Amino acid sequence: MRSHNKCEGVRYVEIQWRKSSKSSGAEGNACLELAEYGGEILLRESDNPDVVVHTTRAKLRAFLGGAKEGEFDDFA
Repeated sequence: MRSHNKCEGVRYVEIQWRKSSKSSGAEGNACLELAEYGGEILLRESDNPDVVVHTTRAKLRAFLGGAKEGEFDDFA
C-alpha cells in the first residue's frame, strides 16, 4: 500500500467515494471511504480527504476476510 498527501494529478473530488451505511453514527459522521480508480482501490478518511491510500483488490479482499473473521475486533 502507498499513501499520498497530494493528488499527483488525480482529482479525487471527481471520484465516486463510497462509505458504509453504518458510518452515520461515527464521530461527527467521519468515516472511511473507498473508491476504485485506474485499477486500484483507494481509501481515505472523510475528515482528511487529501490523504489517500492506494491498494489492490487482492490486498483489500485479504483484509476484509480477516475483518469478517474478527481478527481486528480488538481495535473497535
